[in-house]
Amino acid sequence: MIEGRLAWGLLSTARINSVVIPPIGASSRSMLLAVASREGPKALAYAEARSIPRAYGSYEEMLADPDIDIVYNSLPNSLHAQWSIKAMRAGKHVLCEKPMALTVAEADELAETAKATGRVVAEAFMYRHHPQTRLVRKLVTEGAVGRVLSMRGSFTFSIKSEDDPRLRGELGGGSIWDIGCYPISYARFVAGVEPVEARGRAVMGKGGVDEGFWGELLFPKTEVLAEGCLLQFDSGFRSPFRSRFEISGAEGTIAVSSPFKPEPGDRLTLTRADRTETIEFPALELYAGEIADIEAAVIEGTPQAVGLADSRGNAAAIVALLKAALSKGTVSV
Repeated sequence: MIEGRLAWGLLSTARINSVVIPPIGASSRSMLLAVASREGPKALAYAEARSIPRAYGSYEEMLADPDIDIVYNSLPNSLHAQWSIKAMRAGKHVLCEKPMALTVAEADELAETAKATGRVVAEAFMYRHHPQTRLVRKLVTEGAVGRVLSMRGSFTFSIKSEDDPRLRGELGGGSIWDIGCYPISYARFVAGVEPVEARGRAVMGKGGVDEGFWGELLFPKTEVLAEGCLLQFDSGFRSPFRSRFEISGAEGTIAVSSPFKPEPGDRLTLTRADRTETIEFPALELYAGEIADIEAAVIEGTPQAVGLADSRGNAAAIVALLKAALSKGTVSV
């Protein structure tokens, strides 16, 4: 730590860095110390433009810096697990962009490395730290809509460039890994239990990844979920922007207008019988929650909002959905 603050290093110069730089800078417990790229001049230019004190021309060089406490891993999906493990072995804590793992084996290796090194590693599902998300789960678990019969989620947008890494299989691309992971994660969080079966259909692109995915996850019956409760979702890179989630229960529904990236003015509606209640939330820095969460985990040992078992569960569900799409059948999760 430097002057009592956790020092961060950015592992890559990816565009998504722009969403974590402000909350790191605004935190009294953190500071942004360094950035790394495979190209020294690129890292230097990036650092100079953003007033970042240190720039490194390789990822290994930054991981060797003893002053860095936490790494933000914004590399392509296929490199997330590999470099998060290297960072932990170098003594760094890690906030890793989703998906943190592309296989269950990777998720298990991440957990084993975290245990062996005593480092914290967290998956950056920012929506999970928002009060809107926590309220939805509270309403469901308290029986506001009765036992849940079904859940529906959508997350789509249109990719403009055919060179986008999300269209490349070797980089871990695909709509289900990039955005389909959100409704899957959301449903699992609301349900409070892992799904047991998966079905799916994918539209594959030239890069060897799904450019559109339609899936179903079957959840077991619980005190909260009815028999046969299904998540039905779609994700895609060739459709207009859509982001929504709906929970249907025996006694009502919850509809969330912007579940995965809540913005000021977004709302959820709770409908029971003939009465609809609209709940709005104050403006919040969306990504501040994930920064505060890992700060607390590192400094105080506070349990993380998105733990490693949770991340493993999401990876297992997605792997099962992809297998189901390939086999055109039902796959156990």
